[in-house]
Amino acid sequence: MSNQDELLRIEGIRKAFPGVIALDGVDFDLRRGEVHVLLGENGAGKSTLIKMLSGAYTPDGGRILAGGEEVRIHGAQDSERLGIATIYQEFNLVPDLTVAENIFLGRQPRRLGMIDRKRMEADAAVLLERVGVNVSPRARVRELGIARLQMVEIAKALSLNTRVLIMDEPTAVLTSEEVEKLFSIVRRLREDGVGIVFITHHLEEIAALGDRVMVIRDGRSVGQVPADTSEDELVRLMVGRSIEQQYPRERASAEAGAAAALLTVEGLTRDGVFHDVTFEVHAGEVVGIAGLVGAGRTEVVRAVFGADPYDKGAVKVFGASVPKDDVNAAMGAGIGLIPEDRKGQGLVLDASVEENLGLVTMRSATRGGLVDLKGQRAAAARIAEQLGVRMAGLGQHVRTLSGGNQQKVVIGKWLLAETKVLILDEPTRGIDVGAKVEIYQLINELTAAGAAVLMISSDLPEVLGMSDRVLVMAQGRIAGELSADEATQDAVMALAVSNPPTTEPEAGRGR
Repeated sequence: MSNQDELLRIEGIRKAFPGVIALDGVDFDLRRGEVHVLLGENGAGKSTLIKMLSGAYTPDGGRILAGGEEVRIHGAQDSERLGIATIYQEFNLVPDLTVAENIFLGRQPRRLGMIDRKRMEADAAVLLERVGVNVSPRARVRELGIARLQMVEIAKALSLNTRVLIMDEPTAVLTSEEVEKLFSIVRRLREDGVGIVFITHHLEEIAALGDRVMVIRDGRSVGQVPADTSEDELVRLMVGRSIEQQYPRERASAEAGAAAALLTVEGLTRDGVFHDVTFEVHAGEVVGIAGLVGAGRTEVVRAVFGADPYDKGAVKVFGASVPKDDVNAAMGAGIGLIPEDRKGQGLVLDASVEENLGLVTMRSATRGGLVDLKGQRAAAARIAEQLGVRMAGLGQHVRTLSGGNQQKVVIGKWLLAETKVLILDEPTRGIDVGAKVEIYQLINELTAAGAAVLMISSDLPEVLGMSDRVLVMAQGRIAGELSADEATQDAVMALAVSNPPTTEPEAGRGR
C-alpha cells in the first residue's frame, strides 16, 4: 500500500471521562476505496472513536494523521475541511426544511447576495441521483421515511467533497430491501475512492460489504482481521470468550406448559388494526410473536399493557380481568412493557440510572408524600449489580450509557417491581451480540423465577431461538401457532404472508 492510498491513520488514541477510560491506545487506519468495519460491543469505545474524528471530542493522547500528516480536529469545521463526514444513527436533519436546504445548510449558493435556490435545488438533484434516491429536492424532510432520510444524509455528506465517510449503524432500522439499496450505494462510493468506516452489529453484513474488520474491546483495539472471518471468531474477539450457543434458551418444562395461564388474552379487537387476537402465556415460558411489519404485533401488546385502546375482548392475569386503557391497572396486575423505542418511551434520558430504575416502584416507595430515597437507592444498586450495568455510578445519566446498558436499565425497573408478565418489544434492537446473550440470560432468569415473557422481534432467528411457542400474526390476526419443534423460518414466513381466516376462532385457539 502506498502512502497515497492511506486516507486516515489513528495511532495510540486515548480518551478518559470521569471514572471511565473510554479509549486506551487504539490504532486504526483507512485506505482509499475500502470499507473498514469497526466492530465491538456497546460501550467498547466505537462511538468515542468516531466522535474524535467528527470533532466532538479531543483526544487525551495519541495522534491522528490524514494523508500522512498529523492533524488536529477541534470541531466539525476541522473535520469537514479534512473531508470527513459522519452519519449517526440519529439523523442530523431539520424536519421543517426541504431536502435541498438540509443538504446545503449553512453553505447555500448565493447570487447577488441572495440564496440561489434554483442552483441549490439543481445541485441537490445531482447528489440525490448519485445516491440513487427518487426524492424531490423541494420535499420537506419531515415527509420522508427512514430509508430516504438516510440517503439525504449521504447526499449531504457527498456535498462536502467527502473522502472519509463514517456510517454508524446505518442498517439498524431498514428493511432487507432498503439495506440492499444502501449496500449498492456504499459499493458505488467505494469504487469512487471514498474510504468508508462502517459500524454494524449485524455480523452477516460484514462479509457482504466489508474489506477489513477492526475489533475494539473495552477501549482497546484487539485485532484486525479480513471481512470473511467467521462469525464465531468475530464474536470471540468482541467479547473475549466463545459463545457456543447464540440463543441460550432454557426451555420451559412440560409442567409449566400444563399449568394455568398467567396471562390470558381473549378476542382482543381494535377496528381496522387487529381482530380476534386470542392467546395465553404460562408461568415460566417465553411466547414469541412473529410477523411482517404492519401485522399488528406492537399494537396488540400496547393494548394488553393499557397504553392503547381496544374495542372488544379481555386481558386477564391469573384469571382476573385487567381494566382496559389503563396502564396503572396493568402495572398493578403485574404486567410490564419494554417498548421498541427504549429511548423515547422506556427511559428518561437526562435522569440518572438510579432514577430510571426507580420509575415503576416510586409510588409504592412513597409514604406520606415522601419517597424512601434510601430504600430506592439500595434497591437500584442491587439490581444494577445483578444485571451487570456498566456505568460510572448510579448517578450517571442514562443518556450516556451504551444501548445494551440502557436496555438493562429498562428491564431492571420492571425487575424491581417484581413484574409477573413482561412484554419485550424488539428487546435486542441495536444491541451487540455479547449484550444480546446477556439479555437472553436475563429472560431465562425471569422465566426460571416463574414469570411469563411475551416477546416481539423482527429478528426471526431470535424468535425461533428464544421462544417456547411462536404466534405468527398476519393482517392484524393470529395466523397460527407453532411449537418450538415446529417453528422454522419457512413455517413462520408461510404463516406471516398468509390470509388468516376471518371466522370466529375455535375454543382454546391461541394456546
